[in-house]
Amino acid sequence: MEINNRNYPRQKKTIIGICMDGTSYPYYEKAKHVMPNLQRFINEGSFGLVKSVIPSFTNPNNMAIVTGVTPKVNGICGNFYWDTQLQEEVMMNDPKYLKVPTILSELSHNDRKVAVVTAKDKLRKMLAHNLNGICFSAEFANQATLEENGIENVESELMGKERPGIYDPYISVYCIEAGAKLLQREHYDVMYLTTTDFVQHKYAPGSEGANDFLAKIDYWLGELDKLGAIVGVTADHGMEAKTNADGSPKVQFIEKLLNEQGISTRVILPITDPYVVHHGALGGYGTLYLDDKSQLEAAKAYLLSLDGIEKVLTNDEAVEAYELPSDRIGDLVILSDAATTIGRTPEWHDLEKVKEGLRSHGSEHCQVVPMIFNKKLNSEYAEKLASGESRNFDLFHFLSNGF
Repeated sequence: MEINNRNYPRQKKTIIGICMDGTSYPYYEKAKHVMPNLQRFINEGSFGLVKSVIPSFTNPNNMAIVTGVTPKVNGICGNFYWDTQLQEEVMMNDPKYLKVPTILSELSHNDRKVAVVTAKDKLRKMLAHNLNGICFSAEFANQATLEENGIENVESELMGKERPGIYDPYISVYCIEAGAKLLQREHYDVMYLTTTDFVQHKYAPGSEGANDFLAKIDYWLGELDKLGAIVGVTADHGMEAKTNADGSPKVQFIEKLLNEQGISTRVILPITDPYVVHHGALGGYGTLYLDDKSQLEAAKAYLLSLDGIEKVLTNDEAVEAYELPSDRIGDLVILSDAATTIGRTPEWHDLEKVKEGLRSHGSEHCQVVPMIFNKKLNSEYAEKLASGESRNFDLFHFLSNGF
């Protein structure tokens, strides 16, 4: 079956795509001793490093994964953007922003049984768009209904326990466990499970908090494997420490700084979403709209002079470099280095909860992520994975064609 100009043939076994939010390979490397199932996948199945889309944020990468195409094609280039028609800053979590159908929805209307579980509810509406199947969030598992989600009584009948809170590390474990319990109950052709990155924002690779979390994830990966599914694990982005020597957040408040230079702008931070406790809306990527377009070169030159600002691209340059939709990214796109975040003004951000140990993402430094399968790929797709040129949004193409 062809979807968005890519082929997704039927498989005899269940195929399961898993997006481990914020989990770059160092997390797995430093948790080898507590992740025997994932290590077995790596050693006996297939493993490679791939690139996410830019910005390396949750929404654009999840929607790239489930459409199999870039933001330029599917339209989703952030969690948050400036709607030039409405003249408002809006969350890009409504299916109306999708320019193409998802793989999941198309398969569900072509005799494939599909189930989707997400940790955060912010993705659910787009993941569920035109889906004929199950789609619910762990965050609101207690509210799932047959009409809205294709399932009811998740806590009492499927899981046998209440869901954790959204800022509990184990909300993501609950998500993967839910996938396993759905598959234990009945057959599905296709599943997509996508977690949240609260742990990765708070804990570095190899830390006790990270390893305890990953050990629990590993148990349920093993259960999915035992059920005979073909499992593919990737990520939407990695994570980096973003701090000064004293542990405080390293931020360039570019809207404030540009205004002080007499360059009036509206800065948009696409990392912004309803869950800012763990990152304070500070990431490695931003866009801006100039009040006076004639100041574009001056703004670009000034931003590049700032410590920690690594790249400043015009709209055309960003479209070319990162395959972004030109109508949703502003006049300039700004990316920081590995240790710096981009802010608007100090007053705009609630910095209290990230005053120490900020970890975040968004730039090219969080773009390389693992892709791991529990089975050996055929020679054609093994070569593709080994080439280093594959992308995280190739996940379902690999799952459908590589075995």
